[in-house]
Amino acid sequence: MKVLVAMSGGVDSSVAAALLAADGHEVTGVTMKLWGGASDTGCCSVSDVDDARRVADHLGIDHHVFNFGDDFERFVVGPYVVDHQEGRTPNPCIECNRHIKFDRLLERAAALDFDAVATGHHARVVRTGSGAPRLARGADRAKDQSYVLHMLSEEQLECLLLPIGHLTKADVRAMAERFGLRTAAKPDSQDVCFITSAQGRGAFLDERIELTPAEIVGTDGTRVGEVAGVQLVTIGQRKGLDIGGHPEPRYVIDVDVQGARVTIGSADELLTDSTLLSDLAWTGAPVRQPVLVQASAHGDVAEGTVVGTTVQWATRHRRIAPGQSLVFYAASNGEQVVVGGATADRPGD
Repeated sequence: MKVLVAMSGGVDSSVAAALLAADGHEVTGVTMKLWGGASDTGCCSVSDVDDARRVADHLGIDHHVFNFGDDFERFVVGPYVVDHQEGRTPNPCIECNRHIKFDRLLERAAALDFDAVATGHHARVVRTGSGAPRLARGADRAKDQSYVLHMLSEEQLECLLLPIGHLTKADVRAMAERFGLRTAAKPDSQDVCFITSAQGRGAFLDERIELTPAEIVGTDGTRVGEVAGVQLVTIGQRKGLDIGGHPEPRYVIDVDVQGARVTIGSADELLTDSTLLSDLAWTGAPVRQPVLVQASAHGDVAEGTVVGTTVQWATRHRRIAPGQSLVFYAASNGEQVVVGGATADRPGD
């Protein structure tokens, strides 16, 4: 099989390429050049491209660099800035997967006559009883990345290989050692690739939008403090609020960018019975019975039922920041399988 492997320069994609080459596939590595600015914490730095190239050389496979910088700015960076400006909390890695890695890259692979695209994500493709492909959690629950791949359609899953999904992270690193890969001990990337650790999110956004001060009020409307940039505040936030001493923790329960107001409340006031949804999409047929819902990349799941454009929680749940993805899982033959997803919304958006 002719396979195009997305190689980020990390250990996971390096091992994915090595496994496919060892299995006799005709493997070509590709690194996507996405961000032209400073990068030190993600997968877009010059050193990452060099690591991917040198791993490919070690494996004896071709390696190319595809420049998707314009698409990255259009579909990831631009919307990231707009979301903050309008009071939403975006998921840039999900949008990168949606528009770049599994849209533009799949298009390019098809145009170049590749049979499949492979990545180093910790997730697996499984089959339903009817033979339809579904995305399932990776074997290493702590590293599972099915949440950030939830948007993949059946058509996209049909031409996707996830060679390390059945392995733990420890297994991957051990295999990298056996293959003699330079990335065997390389730390995982953790942060948004276009925001440097020295600069931070606040400085990045301050260069692109006007950050506006806002008052902080309690649920009774009493003013208790202020923030320098309301666009940087998110639902559920506790740290970084200038609210003085309180006998109990206080959390952000509402962010009103237009009104320049942040409302805080108790842990109980942070809970809600339902969450409004937008961009609801099912992988197959809509699921009417309760599903397991995950609301952050490595968060716990909670039971809920999708009714119209809301999730009705089985037990009261922490409010979800508008802009965050909710991913729906169903149990199938001992697996947790992605059946759909949506974006948390607020009334009026």
